[in-house]
Amino acid sequence: MAFLSMDLPELRKHRPERTEPEDFDAFWADTLATARAFPARLDTTPVETGLTTVTVEDATFPGHAGQPIKGWLVRPRGAEGRRLPVVVGYVGYGGGRGLPHDHLLWASAGYAHLVMDTRGQGGGWSVGDTPDEAGSAGPAHPGSMTRGVLDPAAYYYRRLYTDAVRAVDAVRTHPGIDPARILVAGSSQGGGLALAVAGLVPDLAGVIAEVPFLQHIRRATEITDAYPYKEVAEFCKVHRDKVETVFRTLAYFDGLNFAARATAPALYSVALMDEVCPPETVFASHNHYRGPKQISVHPYNGHEGGGSHHTPTALAFAASVTSAG
Repeated sequence: MAFLSMDLPELRKHRPERTEPEDFDAFWADTLATARAFPARLDTTPVETGLTTVTVEDATFPGHAGQPIKGWLVRPRGAEGRRLPVVVGYVGYGGGRGLPHDHLLWASAGYAHLVMDTRGQGGGWSVGDTPDEAGSAGPAHPGSMTRGVLDPAAYYYRRLYTDAVRAVDAVRTHPGIDPARILVAGSSQGGGLALAVAGLVPDLAGVIAEVPFLQHIRRATEITDAYPYKEVAEFCKVHRDKVETVFRTLAYFDGLNFAARATAPALYSVALMDEVCPPETVFASHNHYRGPKQISVHPYNGHEGGGSHHTPTALAFAASVTSAG
């Protein structure tokens, strides 16, 4: 593996032109208004895990079309009666919410942590419990990237981005959460979801997007042969006459367009040997990000990014924007 595309000084200045549909804002306003016709709530049931320093609850909230979306709510034990800052966490491609024992970091640092399950995923590397009941129209390459891609209204990520916004709506209703101290976070697909939410929800405390996926999507399909972006390329290879239709749909979901609207403080991370989420695409998003931002660069890493070495940076950032720690 070698360094990809531009060198670091060029990457820091890389700010490509965005492709944005004229009705981008109306599309998302209508999508979220329809979803919010189902009142926000977070239903929780205690789960016995054998853990002594945290409490775990099986959580459910209404997502796109009111569909029940699963999650875990993990909190420091003994936090009853306090309104905690919360990290709403999103999961990487192919994974689901996993098991409660997978999610101990944020509660150990004094935060509530709502881990959102990923509809229709969870068969790749961690367990998922939420089906994609809405389905989709049209052909698709195996995976999620082209599910319904010929129509923005039917596209898979319309449902998933809406779920991610509704997770924030839901956690605000919980009496143990401080609604003014909500931070969204994730890696890879999870980082892309965090950035989409940051562009759609105006009053977040902060955003952590580690090696984010779904940024500058068309360019990504041109410079990497790695999946999941390759799913799009292989779909277009077969559906030669649908290429522009595909990328018109994807423009409604490209992280560059959400980054340009997001105002909460953001922490990005990028790896310069990342073939899955090429650094050119991550810097494109970072450089378009409207709000205060910083980026941690890991020169000799691939899609694992900073790993545990990045954790102290993320904890310090979260403390700085939530006054917790």
